[in-house]
Amino acid sequence: MTAPGTVPQASYAVYPSLRDKVAFVSGGSTGLGAEFVASLAAQGVRVGFADIDEPGAKALAAQVREQGHPEPLFVPADIRDVDALQGGIRQVAETLGPISVLVNNAANDQRHDSAEVTPAYWDEAMAVNLRHHFFAIQEAVPGMRALGGGSIVNLGSVSAHADFTGIPAYITAKAGIEGMTRTLARELGPDRIRVNCVIPGWVLTERQRTLWFTPEAAENVKQAQCLEDNVMPADVARMVLWLAAADSAMCTGQKWVVDGGWM
Repeated sequence: MTAPGTVPQASYAVYPSLRDKVAFVSGGSTGLGAEFVASLAAQGVRVGFADIDEPGAKALAAQVREQGHPEPLFVPADIRDVDALQGGIRQVAETLGPISVLVNNAANDQRHDSAEVTPAYWDEAMAVNLRHHFFAIQEAVPGMRALGGGSIVNLGSVSAHADFTGIPAYITAKAGIEGMTRTLARELGPDRIRVNCVIPGWVLTERQRTLWFTPEAAENVKQAQCLEDNVMPADVARMVLWLAAADSAMCTGQKWVVDGGWM
């Protein structure tokens, strides 16, 4: 997956507590989600992931397999369809084993003008960016409870904290994820289920390069961050791995920012 800059891959952490665990990732075919799937598999995790991009999913599964890691299980599912999403989570648990790591990643940061947002568009934005987090957690929790614990990682966004415009519905959804993380961490803590929110900065995925990352935008990011390097998918994946592993056993209900010092 994404090259981790100039640091050799062998220099990064290996988490024995993750080996042979089962994880589920939403929106796992491309971008950040694909990085999460590949990085978890590289730790020996049996990974299931949902997406609507079947060609991307098959290419990712083949790539992971060719690298000698457990081949991830793709379950076609539109995360806007709660029944399909929860069915996909059940399929992964039945096929690979009880899920102890859930990564709620799927999102769409399509630009939109406030004056043109309709009630239907608003509901769609909440379904794509927020609602599925809750219902994926709802489905995964009984299995985690039976295991004696688990780790849930929700993906927020720096856009909810910075001076972004042109994506009001997306930002509202991402801000809601932070509140949901906090309350569910309290609710699920007695079951030793940890719930955390990872807040990436402007991550240089292929989609961002193609659609939004203009020279002007790149300069704005450089000025906003403390570190001048671009945030890459692998940078965020390493935070997700740590939160999934036992190394972060006493960390829950928190926001973990990977933004080069923007916030």
